[in-house]
Amino acid sequence: MTLFIGLLLAGLSALVTQVGFLLRHRGAVAAPEVDVRQPLRSAVGLFRQKWWTIGYVLAIGAYACHVGALALAAMSLVQAVLAGGLVVLAVVAERFFGFELERRQWVGVLLTATGLALLAITGDARSGQDSADYSVGAMLLFEAALTALGVTLILSCRGSRREEHTGILLGVAAGLLFTVTHVAVKALTGKIDTTVADVLLSPYLYVAVIGGVAAFFASARSLQIGPAVPVIAVTAIAGNASAIPAGIVVFGDPMGSHAFEIGVRVVAFLLVVAAAALIPAPVRAVELGDGAAEEPEADRGDDRRDHREAPAEHADEGEHEAHDRDGARRSSREHELVRAALAAPARGRSA
Repeated sequence: MTLFIGLLLAGLSALVTQVGFLLRHRGAVAAPEVDVRQPLRSAVGLFRQKWWTIGYVLAIGAYACHVGALALAAMSLVQAVLAGGLVVLAVVAERFFGFELERRQWVGVLLTATGLALLAITGDARSGQDSADYSVGAMLLFEAALTALGVTLILSCRGSRREEHTGILLGVAAGLLFTVTHVAVKALTGKIDTTVADVLLSPYLYVAVIGGVAAFFASARSLQIGPAVPVIAVTAIAGNASAIPAGIVVFGDPMGSHAFEIGVRVVAFLLVVAAAALIPAPVRAVELGDGAAEEPEADRGDDRRDHREAPAEHADEGEHEAHDRDGARRSSREHELVRAALAAPARGRSA
């Protein structure tokens, strides 16, 4: 029953998270540019946008469900269910936010459903406080590696001039930093039966806070400058692809009791990750219309250029006409001189 409630909370978190992401994107693009050198001003600018605030309230609710799921079920299983949130992202983005999904996105939906079904059938994972046991050495190495990779990606964006490329990289960095926070929170759930002082003195609390703040700004900036659904998708992919192995390596989540079950669970995890990779970039239907609308504008631009070039062409034609008129006048004068010359002897003879 504990495992079922944990997975139910994870599914609810997946649903609310994706809707919150799409709403925060609407607010982020309307907010002032995020600048980490002015974090307070950037945060205030974001929260002044209605859609960002609504999306963030939903995100808080989703994170509460996520923490509850981590406290009740194994981390690798929780993250696998959260990976199914990409199915929600695909459906909601198409139905309510004007995106059009291609065939490969729907293939990803089916792969996700298959992977989650296999995980449910072979679900022999630990639940409750037993799932929060971890190796300190593995914890330190894993958190340090994810933090270093996330910071490296953020710093690599400083010299990039392509905003779409930068948005994707920041989305990946945000996903990795979210995992840093999730791993620390999972470790903290093992201290539920201790005092508040023990939790406050735990270094994992501050790792979770710092990682969450860094992920907040990286995610906000990625939503500002990157394409919405691809950025949200790569954030989820990076988070799930790093958190599932974290559950196995750090918290010792069991892969199964015999070789066949281990193989099925490995295939299930790979299906979920592969499905995540297939749902990165639906095309906004409105943009197709915008593209069609841009063609007449381009034609109008060509027409304007033709009009600008027309005076020069008319001037050339005028020059040719003037040259022809001068030639005609010269030819007329020459004919008159010739006739006068011929008429002069005739007058002489008549005299």
